Amino acid sequence: MESALITNDAVVFGLLMAILALIFTTSHSKHPGWQKFYKFVPSLLLCYFIPSLLTTFGIVSEEGSSLYFVASRYLLPASLVLLTLSIDLKGIMNLGPKAIIMFFAGTFGIMFGGPLALLIVGTINPEIVGGTGPEAVWRGLSTVAGSWIGGGANQAAMLEVYKPSDDLFGAMVTVDIIVANIWMAFLLYGAGISNRVDGWFKADSSAITKLKNDIEEYRASIAKVPTFVDFVKIIAVAFVITAIGHVAGDTIAPWVKENAPALKDMSLSSNFFWIIVVATTGGLIASFTKLRDLEGAGASKFGSLFLYILVMTIGMKMNIASMLDAPGFFIIGAVWILIHVSILLIVAKVIKAPFFFVAVGSQANVGGAASAPIVASAFHPALAPVGVLLAVLGYALGTYGAILCAEMMRFIS
Repeated sequence: MESALITNDAVVFGLLMAILALIFTTSHSKHPGWQKFYKFVPSLLLCYFIPSLLTTFGIVSEEGSSLYFVASRYLLPASLVLLTLSIDLKGIMNLGPKAIIMFFAGTFGIMFGGPLALLIVGTINPEIVGGTGPEAVWRGLSTVAGSWIGGGANQAAMLEVYKPSDDLFGAMVTVDIIVANIWMAFLLYGAGISNRVDGWFKADSSAITKLKNDIEEYRASIAKVPTFVDFVKIIAVAFVITAIGHVAGDTIAPWVKENAPALKDMSLSSNFFWIIVVATTGGLIASFTKLRDLEGAGASKFGSLFLYILVMTIGMKMNIASMLDAPGFFIIGAVWILIHVSILLIVAKVIKAPFFFVAVGSQANVGGAASAPIVASAFHPALAPVGVLLAVLGYALGTYGAILCAEMMRFIS
């Protein structure tokens, strides 16, 4: 953070908000030039990409900054509450089994993509995949497997199990962030052309379209001119449930660590896991009460704003120039994610799954609860909970899948 041009979080946040305002002002402009530009470049992609350029060119730095922590721990759960308030649970259930199939296809792609990537790159250049003891490359890659199947908690579990050196782990964290975020950028772009992709898959996306239309009709039926009291209620509901999530995380996670260590493999000892689960569950419960009517005052708009702020802080985490520090590891990461993508696309083509399921199934693995709802909301804000529900499944399976992946990489090494 000290090497960046701007080191004050308040100034960095102000800069990010100015960029956010500029993006949405231009994306809603009636000027033909801007309309043509945003026809090909989704606004959500810019919210992610521009902050990454600020980091790459040393204007800001994610290191030492608290912005991502605040956005992920406070704004993300609040966003999930507000986006879930108007959820059509029956409509989501009617989406069918293809969402689950694509999620497991994504998990399979990560589990077997790592060993295959190690085999392919090792055949070309054995030095890249070598190392012994704590410096063994497969040990570092095990932490990437944990992150890409479950999330940060599963990555931490792999760090404890396989104990790569600090330097190797640091390099793998960079590979994890850069490769995963580049893939997320492709998914955000794909969301903007999903109709064309669905045409190639010959997919029936009518259930998704119906869900979006039903929610839009419901929102239109209860829309009203919001009052100050409405805004206070919206913010109160969002952050009270978020607070309950933090209480649960601070209480349950330590208890699990101490009294039920076996449950650590399911990420139940992760504070963040409980924050996300309680926020999503709280929003679902509130959707069956009169609080659901807060959607008429714009609850989901607040939720979307919080989510966009999170996207900006995630973008700050990606320094494109850092790929030059360990090019060999990035080659492994790139081959690995390409195998994951190839399996997803093949399965989607076979079962004729809409691109929405491809994107969310992938991101629920690779990105976890922090970014799966972002990709889902790129299709429609009402679909964000679908990403969360699948990401929670990823948390539960992440450690098991990562261990199997790591043992296969150990064998290949």
